[in-house]
Amino acid sequence: MRGRRLLTAGVVVLLVVTGCGGPTPGPADAGDGEPRYGQAPAPGRDVTLQPDVVLVGGGSRTVRSVSPDGLIWRLDPGARDADRLAPGRVMFLTGRGVGRVLDLAEDGDDLVVTIGPVTLTEVIRDGTFGGDGVTLDNPTVYVAGEPSWTREVAAAGGTLGRSRPLTVAPAQPPPAPGGQAAASAHGYRVRTFCCAGGVGTHFTYDDGGLRLAGTVTLTVGRPAASFHLAIGAGKVTRAELEIGGGFGIKVDFTAGIDGGQNHRRTFPVPVDIAFPIGLVAGLPLSFTVSQTLEVATAFGAKLGTFRGSGEYALAGKLGFGYAGGQVGSRVTEGFARRVSLLDSLTGVPVGVMGLVVRHGVRFTMGISAFLFTAGIWFELVTSYGATIGSALGAPYALCRGVGLGVRARFGIGYRILEPVVQVINKFLSLLSPSRAPRIPPIVASGGPSWSADVYRNQEVIPPVSICGQVPG
Repeated sequence: MRGRRLLTAGVVVLLVVTGCGGPTPGPADAGDGEPRYGQAPAPGRDVTLQPDVVLVGGGSRTVRSVSPDGLIWRLDPGARDADRLAPGRVMFLTGRGVGRVLDLAEDGDDLVVTIGPVTLTEVIRDGTFGGDGVTLDNPTVYVAGEPSWTREVAAAGGTLGRSRPLTVAPAQPPPAPGGQAAASAHGYRVRTFCCAGGVGTHFTYDDGGLRLAGTVTLTVGRPAASFHLAIGAGKVTRAELEIGGGFGIKVDFTAGIDGGQNHRRTFPVPVDIAFPIGLVAGLPLSFTVSQTLEVATAFGAKLGTFRGSGEYALAGKLGFGYAGGQVGSRVTEGFARRVSLLDSLTGVPVGVMGLVVRHGVRFTMGISAFLFTAGIWFELVTSYGATIGSALGAPYALCRGVGLGVRARFGIGYRILEPVVQVINKFLSLLSPSRAPRIPPIVASGGPSWSADVYRNQEVIPPVSICGQVPG
């Protein structure tokens, strides 16, 4: 499998765009809200948008607030062409404010717009975009706050009310420079970091009976990115994303149980790490780094502790290419063990203890924000499975096992975790439509996507029959 490049520090950005030079400043109406709500579009003559796209004027100045889940935008109703918005049309306000209009309502002096995700080809009919050596060493961090999708379906449904939540939802907090941010989701506290040394998340969970802590990292040296996108007549004819800098994977964890229950949690980390590129052919494009986390325990007793750490070299480059209906992963493999997770496993398990930690890091060049980010994307999902046998059986054999799997996913459009889609659609089902006859549910993905294995291996010691398989 072969690859391309991630995000480099210190090189000059060179964007080669049909009919356009490099990144350009925003239009005069971009407003003082940048970068909180993104840069306003100003499409050039070489770009044609789809006929149902509405360019709402004023850029970030038009935005009064945005709900944490990114669904509800409160706008100035007097903004240019805001009166052209209607259910089914696409709102294009800023680089982070793009989506299919699900419903509209008036609330005092605000126009309240509920949006859903869109693919690139639902926004762009014709256009060619490209960039080489895009520097990603100065990120802006956007924290969603506490959106509905950071809770379980039942919990979200029980707290969102039975009618349009026009005033109860807090606004998203303002962005901040740098790659670090703290957030919470599904009972976990998380802290993200990027990009010197890698992209990762530190997580903690403590419900009194179950305690988990760990850090998962996609390590990278000097990251840099290149991309190319060509759209004609509403179809993608060519797409390439190259991310380079030398990649590895790293994990450490501590787990303990004292009367608690096993659980499984899967969620997107509610933080966008963004690198705005500027206007490319008049469209405000951005590189965005997002992460997902899954943690599942399989503890065979109500008491015990368990810890481990490992680090591995993985690949020189990541990426994929699509042209002429053909697609291929471009991951330059170079797997090597630096620190053995298997050798590090220690603890005091009264029964067999198993843990799975799955970490996804996605790189997207495109538009919109958080779950609705759409564009050319590449995601690396690393699964760590670890088990340690009961200390009570140690005189005979203290079994230890590790499973390691790395899978590449890539596509053109957007992709949302299915459990998260269920929460969002539960939320939407509770809203009372204003102008739309009904508020339709969103779908989990839009646009083509593919996947390929990068690495997979299991190790169990000692090699005796009583030592079973590793969870994965």
